[in-house]
Amino acid sequence: MSHYQDPEPDGDADLPCAFCAIISGEAAAQIIAETEDVLCFLDHLPATYGHVLVIPKQHFNDLTDIPDTAFRSVMDTAKRIANAMLDSCSASGINLVHATGKSAHQTVFHFFLGQFRYVS
Repeated sequence: MSHYQDPEPDGDADLPCAFCAIISGEAAAQIIAETEDVLCFLDHLPATYGHVLVIPKQHFNDLTDIPDTAFRSVMDTAKRIANAMLDSCSASGINLVHATGKSAHQTVFHFFLGQFRYVS
């Protein structure tokens, strides 16, 4: 999960989004990979060493909101990051984590995958 905080969406398109601020350059982040549609950066309060957030550059609230094409772009990028972690970061395992909704502990209401690497 991410330690970034966002207000819960209530349909107001003007609510601030921590991840949109990173995408636009208004907020700093350690970007590790980028495609035309996806941005990957280190979580500023990592749960594990190498805790990466993979997000679409276009704002979608959650899993129910993201179109299939954007979801595939995020997953394709997450797979490339996972392979890089396995190849060059001594990872022996990878977790992908996603939460949709406040009750599932979604903290930023911009679709994202938390990607964690583990070493055995």
